[in-house]
Amino acid sequence: AVVSTQSTGEQAKNDKIDVQMLYDMLESIKNDSDAVPLTPLSCKFLQTSLHQRAHFVAVYKDNPLKRQTVITSLDTLKKSHADEDAISCLIIGTENRELFILDPEAFTVLVRQSLPSEPVFIRSTGLYDVDYRILVACRNGSVLVLKKGLNTPKFCITLNSHPVGIERLGKNIVVATMDNVLMCYSNKIKSLWIINFDQQITCIAAMDYKAKTFKGVLVGLSNNEIRLYRDKFLISSLACSDTPAMLQFGRYDREDSSLVVITKSGGLLVYILKRNTDLSQGVATGSVGPSPQQYTKLNVPRKTKTFVEQTMRERESGVRMHRQFQHDLYKLRLTTAQHFVQALQKKMTPVSVSSSAPLKIAANVQGIGPMFRLTIEVMNTSSSVPIMGAYIMLVTNETLYVLEKCYIALPLLVPGLSYTVNVMVRCTSEQGVTDSINVFVYVKGRSAAALTAQIDMPASEAMIVG
Repeated sequence: AVVSTQSTGEQAKNDKIDVQMLYDMLESIKNDSDAVPLTPLSCKFLQTSLHQRAHFVAVYKDNPLKRQTVITSLDTLKKSHADEDAISCLIIGTENRELFILDPEAFTVLVRQSLPSEPVFIRSTGLYDVDYRILVACRNGSVLVLKKGLNTPKFCITLNSHPVGIERLGKNIVVATMDNVLMCYSNKIKSLWIINFDQQITCIAAMDYKAKTFKGVLVGLSNNEIRLYRDKFLISSLACSDTPAMLQFGRYDREDSSLVVITKSGGLLVYILKRNTDLSQGVATGSVGPSPQQYTKLNVPRKTKTFVEQTMRERESGVRMHRQFQHDLYKLRLTTAQHFVQALQKKMTPVSVSSSAPLKIAANVQGIGPMFRLTIEVMNTSSSVPIMGAYIMLVTNETLYVLEKCYIALPLLVPGLSYTVNVMVRCTSEQGVTDSINVFVYVKGRSAAALTAQIDMPASEAMIVG
């Protein structure tokens, strides 16, 4: 768009096109989604009214077209050596969705990369002359990776909210977002852990304590607190006089382990880490390393003579015991399968396995005796086919129970509806003897029962004579 705007301006300067044609050409460049944004002078021309455009072109046609932007983020990248005092290249992210890598000596542009959104945080690793990776957190909630030799950035993480900060700890990526969440990802973009905060996260910074090979992340919160985390464990916390807006851990003067804090009100705070500080244990949410309970000695009872003899027997007869266990297990499986086949053959299952008469039955007994109420529920489990001509037959020991009715005709069984039948049962025995009642469900035209249920009757209470 710069080239197109430049050529359009040259044509207007040499009076090759009129004002209206210039306006139409700039408007088409503006509406082109793939084009680079227009220069401020071109945007100002599009905002002028119709009768002021000719005067605007006459005044500004000799001015050069320049597109100025604003720097949104900065970082450095070692050029050829990884030493602390080695020369570094400057990485600049701009408001017009571009990223630049500048030569530290000639200040020329080494790399110019277009981004899909405005960069707000940049973190780099590696060497420019060898290989490097640049993490870019954008304003639209995406995290990009730029590698040496790649012409386009690679999407790696899509955040649920806008980023507050991004840091790289070794091979892991730590990202903080505006929904008060701190997340950690591996190099392969696999989520490792997530921490939710009650307070708003204002800033984060990486902490590399080389004296004790400690790496962690510092998190600034809106309640004037700075927390130090190693992985997802809280190691330490620090109360500040104001809300932290920026954190930086590193060398300050002669101290190698210093924390510089810029507060929201514009203040500058410097904290120096004590050399004898123990960062191996956490203080709040957990501890790093094994739990201290595992070092507690257990009160294990002494080995008795029976225990020793049983242990010796298991050692000597281990193979035989295992074979006996396998034999019993196979026998149990065989018995279970035989009973299951027997239940299917005698229609003893509560749900019919026949596709022509898919029925389901449930029965229960109410009462304490000698009168009981037998409730039977029948349902057609078919999806669309009704069943006609179904009936119920009740069979029991007539010397113990007297049934109100033994034959019950069922109406048309509509799929999905439950039909309930109540039958009164009177126990004639006064000796507390119990038996069962067999329930058979038949379908007209078939000799075999579609379903069979066996109801065990409870013991009857003695009849109370008034």
